Amino acid sequence: MEERAFDGKQEKVYRIFEEIADRYDSANVRISLGMQRLWKKMLADRLFKDVGSMSEKAPRILDLCTGTGDIAILAARRNPGWKVVGLDFSPAMLERAAEKGAKYRCRNVLWTEGDAMAIPYPDGTFEAVTISFGLRNCADTGRVLREIARVLKPEGVLLCMDSFVPSNKAVRPFYRIYFRFLMPIIGGGGTHRKEYIWLQESTEKFCTPEELAQLMRESGLKKPRIYRRMLGACVLLETKKA
Repeated sequence: MEERAFDGKQEKVYRIFEEIADRYDSANVRISLGMQRLWKKMLADRLFKDVGSMSEKAPRILDLCTGTGDIAILAARRNPGWKVVGLDFSPAMLERAAEKGAKYRCRNVLWTEGDAMAIPYPDGTFEAVTISFGLRNCADTGRVLREIARVLKPEGVLLCMDSFVPSNKAVRPFYRIYFRFLMPIIGGGGTHRKEYIWLQESTEKFCTPEELAQLMRESGLKKPRIYRRMLGACVLLETKKA
């Protein structure tokens, strides 16, 4: 494996996703009880509505922390005229994304290796940016949001979906039992249990949706709309560049 000049959390996340890339999709289906497909479709539907209302004939879409490429592929398949970039810093995840993209004959997707904290595109490049279940794993949330605001065109759209600890006090104990004790086994089995324990911990340490909304406003984005699913365990925030 190629050595990277990453430190701390960034290095740990890189190693984890390089290790679990081959089982990532099937594990997500099991962990979410099949719901992650509906959540990603919800994000994609909002993207189609937002970008479809724009006047651009060939809008550019950036799927940040693309992982195995589900959102990028959904966008590219429904809109062959869109120019989609799927960006991730894990070569193993991008390899899986490229395989899936080829399976669905997505010729309008460019798979790009890069860092969400230093997006390798000029200011104002994209009409829309999506990021699903990736922001909480970035080392500096505010820096990623500022980079997103930088590469968005004026009034460009950001759709951010992630995992959160539910705010409902009655639900929270059951959530923690599942994600602390069952999820690592369901997702990682005996071989990669430790990796999935860490991914659960990243959700526990992540900010609340309201705190994330405030960070968005501080980063040059407008006050977002917040859509909650699964009692707040999955949340979509929809906003635009200010």
